[in-house]
Amino acid sequence: MEAVLTESFDSNEAYATRPRVARRAVTALFFLNGALFATWVSRIPAIQAARGLGNGALGLSLLAVAIGAVISMPLAGVLLVRYGSARICRVAAWLYAAGLPCMAFNTSPAFFIFLLATFGVCHGALDVGMNSQAVEVEKRYNRPIMSSFHALFSTGGLVGAAAGGFMASLGMEPLAHFAVIALLVGAAMFFVLPNLLNAGGDQARTAAVQTKQSGFPWPSRGLIALGVVALCVMMGEGAMADWIAVYLRNNLGTRESIAAIGYATFSLAMAGGRFGGDYLTSRLGPVQMVRLGGVLATVGVLLALLFSNSAVALIGFALVGAGFSTGVPIVFTATGNVPGVAPGVALSSVTTVGYLGFLIGPPLIGFAAELMGLRLALGIIAATSFLTVILAATVRPAPLETKPEFVSASAEAA
Repeated sequence: MEAVLTESFDSNEAYATRPRVARRAVTALFFLNGALFATWVSRIPAIQAARGLGNGALGLSLLAVAIGAVISMPLAGVLLVRYGSARICRVAAWLYAAGLPCMAFNTSPAFFIFLLATFGVCHGALDVGMNSQAVEVEKRYNRPIMSSFHALFSTGGLVGAAAGGFMASLGMEPLAHFAVIALLVGAAMFFVLPNLLNAGGDQARTAAVQTKQSGFPWPSRGLIALGVVALCVMMGEGAMADWIAVYLRNNLGTRESIAAIGYATFSLAMAGGRFGGDYLTSRLGPVQMVRLGGVLATVGVLLALLFSNSAVALIGFALVGAGFSTGVPIVFTATGNVPGVAPGVALSSVTTVGYLGFLIGPPLIGFAAELMGLRLALGIIAATSFLTVILAATVRPAPLETKPEFVSASAEAA
């Protein structure tokens, strides 16, 4: 693995990617990541039915994704300091795309769980790498742009879920569907990956040396606070991604094509909130934005669960998407600018905590659904969403640091 990281795209290491080129590449990477993940979640009901899994068994299977991602995130933070975020993104992205069709194979239960865990490893490593890239690009612009990157993840989710609904309506099997998407994403990677910001790895190593951090540190109290806020928001995101379609199909009796559109509705609302997130955060402030988002998400979940009507449920899930839209970008911007901590190392700490919620949330809902039914189990997300309202005061990101060496680049990018 070390040899792969050391040799990957070495010819590009000296290439000084311009801020605008790097921003387009990172934006595309967020989009492709969202599309791949949504492709998987949009067909979970079909995978569940094909394998004859109950809610509890499905939740246990999804736990493998969580374990893989949580293991890979701190490891990615260590490797990022040594090799740079560009190399981490390149290796993880290729493996991530290649792993998608494998999860639709008719394999033994044990090998199915192994494939899910591997998918989680790639997902976790790519998330740490691309968010570190986003922080470095944002610093070169000297203004908040993090929300726009996450908007493209949601847009990718929208496209992937809508495509999943369309494929399901045509009766296409998940294996064929996943193979087509993997080929398309793989072709796009040839154009995206060479333009990542290679300089980010050098800056991460320099910052790590200056702060005497060569590995994954025990998070400070400030980073833990940011991680808890991320956990609450991302637990809701993960639960919505994996259970919206199942809830609409099994509890409200909608067709599979309509059930797949449920996540598309959620993603569309989230993308809309994130496209305007940078502007709204600068006007209202990060604390008020997190509070407002928590209220919207809580109301949306309750609306979807209290009324047994698919149209009302879709409206509720749209409110949830809008409520969750800016929480994670706000947390990641604050994390990447914590004084005295290398951005990549800090992000690996907070993303590990946050994505623990994102990936543990779905199986937790599955286990709870076995005990009390899916409708009541999803009420957990209403509670965690309201918790972000209480914890919003902990999110106070430091001002973006203006670095003289980036002034000319920022002027060009503007």
